[in-house]
Formats: sequence, C-alpha cells, structure tokens
Amino acid sequence: PCFPVRALAVRAPGVVSARAVKLAVIPVTPFQQNCSLVVCAATGKAAFVDPGGEVPRLLAALEKSGATLAKILVTHGHADHCGGVAELAERTGVPVEGPHADDQFWIDELAQAGRTFGIAGARTFTPDRWLAGGDTVTVGDLSFDVRHCPGHTPGHVVFVAPARRIAFVGDVLFQGSVGRTDFPRGDFPTLVRSITHELWPYGDDVQFVPGHGPMSTFGDERRTNPFVGDAALAR
Repeated sequence: PCFPVRALAVRAPGVVSARAVKLAVIPVTPFQQNCSLVVCAATGKAAFVDPGGEVPRLLAALEKSGATLAKILVTHGHADHCGGVAELAERTGVPVEGPHADDQFWIDELAQAGRTFGIAGARTFTPDRWLAGGDTVTVGDLSFDVRHCPGHTPGHVVFVAPARRIAFVGDVLFQGSVGRTDFPRGDFPTLVRSITHELWPYGDDVQFVPGHGPMSTFGDERRTNPFVGDAALAR
C-alpha cells in the first residue's frame, strides 16, 4: 500500500508497533522504485528513503501523514533512487545523508541518466553527510545502523534498525533475487559478501524494504533465495 501511512506489519507481535515506527512505501519513477516514508511515531519526525522522483506526489504523501520531514536518506546513486533528491531537499530545506562517497560518479551523471531513463528533474546534488559503514543515522527516536554494502554500486549503503527489526536495502537484495552487478564497478562476489557478512548477522526476523518489489525477511531469503540462500551458497 502506498498510503495512508500504515503500522509496519511484523511476524513477532510487539517487536514493531504503531507506537514505534510507521511506514509508507510509495513506488515512483518508470522503474516503480520503492521510496519509503519512515515516521517515528513518538516524535512525528520523518525521513524519505530513496526519493527517486515524482516529488510533488511525495510531498502530498508527507502532508497527508501529518509528520515533519527531518532528512532524506539515500542508499545509492542510481537515478531511480535519488533523481528527486535535489528538488526535494531544495523544497523542504532538510539535510541529505548518504550514500557512501564511492557513488559520487553516479551522482555526477544524474542529469544525463534522468534524460535517458525518463526521470524528470533528476540532477546532481551534494549530500550534507556522506556515510560509511559503522555510522548511525537517526529519525526522531529511531536509530539506524549504516552498513556499507558494495557490489551493485561501490558506494551502496543499507539502513538497519536493529531495535525495530526493519531494514532498507536499496538494490542489494530483493525477494527472490539480488541486485545487478553488470554496472561500472559492480561485482557479484562482492555483493554476495555484502549480503552474507553485513545483513545476515542481524537475524532472520528482520524485515526489509527492497528497492523494487515486495518486502521480505532476511530469514526467508536465506531459506529460498536462489542467489544468496544458504542452499545456493553451499553448492
């Protein structure tokens, strides 16, 4: 569902509730990229994760939520994930955090990528804070670990809230698949290592919002994913 903001569905009752975090997943751009509006229910502070485009639509969703935008979080520099960052930051005045600086070359090419792939208004921006693995970002009372997960792009980061059992993984991992590695500086073994070393240790019950498609859990992907599932990696 795109809106209204809903309480995050969880498999273990009480781990995440409407009192903790609310989430709306809003597909944007011709690529139907999952832009997430994450709201700290305790404070009313919010962040957009990967605003790829359609900024007026995102602002309308924010207004309907009643939350106050505090920042913009970016997983990586591909246009469908950050083509709307420059406009959204200008219109709201909030800081941009992420991705890792190794994705600078992708951000530098946003205008051309937007023209090529039909993402209106995509243009370069400079994050207020480049992120590195081991950093922490906050949204109100919510705290997210930053994990550097190269492989799809060299500067890709993932946001994990251990206490809330939720992660925003961009194009690293999908339900039943993983991110492409045929882009410049992509690498499949590196991507596999990012997933197995940076994500799996958080536990099977962590739900994740991927860059495209439905949500899943780390445990479901360990059991069934044909690329990084336990059975696949044992072959």
